[in-house]
Amino acid sequence: MLTVLFATKNRSRLLSDVLESFCRLESPACGWKLIVVDNGSTDVTSHILASFVKRLPLHALVEPEPGKNSALNTGLQFIEGDLAVFTDDDVFPRADWLLQLRRAADIYTDYTMFGGVIVPRWEAPPPRWVQWVEPSPVFTLTDPAQKAGPLSPYHVFGPNMAIRTSVFHAGIRFNSSVGPRGSNYAMGGETELTARLGALGHKAWHVPDAIVEHFIRKAQLNISWVLKRAFRYGRGYYRLFRIYEFDDSSVGRRLDIPRPLKSEIIDAAIALRKAGCSFNKEAIFRSCYHLNFLRGQAVEARRLIQERRRESQSVRSHAH
Repeated sequence: MLTVLFATKNRSRLLSDVLESFCRLESPACGWKLIVVDNGSTDVTSHILASFVKRLPLHALVEPEPGKNSALNTGLQFIEGDLAVFTDDDVFPRADWLLQLRRAADIYTDYTMFGGVIVPRWEAPPPRWVQWVEPSPVFTLTDPAQKAGPLSPYHVFGPNMAIRTSVFHAGIRFNSSVGPRGSNYAMGGETELTARLGALGHKAWHVPDAIVEHFIRKAQLNISWVLKRAFRYGRGYYRLFRIYEFDDSSVGRRLDIPRPLKSEIIDAAIALRKAGCSFNKEAIFRSCYHLNFLRGQAVEARRLIQERRRESQSVRSHAH
C-alpha cells in the first residue's frame, strides 16, 4: 500500500482535469490511497472531490488553517502503507507514475526519499524570454535528461516526490512557517523537509521514469509574475541556506539586514543600472531577477532578526 497526498485551494477550474488523470493511473499491486486536503477553498472544490469518491480511492479532508504545509501535516495523520507520494493540485501524472515510484522504493531500500521528473504542461505557448528563466525555482521543473542515481535532498521537488512513511510515523512533519500561504510567503516548504531529512542521514534517489506534467498557467508567463516569484524564492533561500551564514555582528543597525547582503544588493542595483543603459532585454531581465532574489533575502533576514530579538527580550523579561 502507498498513499498519494496533496493539498488544494480554490483550484476547481483545474482540479477536475487533474483528478481525471488520476483515474487513468495504473495501480501498484500493493494498492494505493489518495488523500486530498482542502485548505479552505471558497469555490466548488468540495463538490468536485465528492464527484470522484466512487472513481478513486479518495479520502477528502478539510484544513482551514492557512498554509499548504499545515494542510499536508493534517493529511499525514491518515496515510497508510510504507510510502507517501506527494504532488500538487496542478500536476498531471503519467499513467505508470506510481508503478515507477513503487519499483524504485522496493529496489533501493537504503534510500528514504525519491524524486521524479517534472516537465511543463504549458497553458499557452511560452514567450521567447522564458529561456532566460531558471526552470527549477520559477516553474518547479527538473532536468528530464538526468539519469537514475543518488540525488541531493535539495533537488527532490514537491510536485513529484515520495518519502517512506516511517519518517512520519517517527513524528517528523512539514514546517508550517514556510511554503505557500497566501500571496506573500517564503518558498521551500518541501525543500526544508527534505534538507532536514538529509541532515539526519536519509538519502534520496532520482527516478527518471516517474514523470509528471506541471501545469504552467498563462498568468505565470508574465515577467511581473516571475519577478515576484524571484522575491519569494529569495525569502525561502535565505531561510534555508543563509540564516546561519551571518552573526549579529554583521547586521547593519539601520536596515536590520547583514552588511554583506546589503553590499550584494547595492552591487546588484548597480548592475541593473548598467544593464538598463545597454538596452539589452535579457541583461535587464536577469539583473531584475537577481535584484528581486536578493531583496527577498533581505526581507527574510530582517524578519528573522526581529523575531530573534523579540524572543531574546521575552526570555529576559521572564528571567526578571
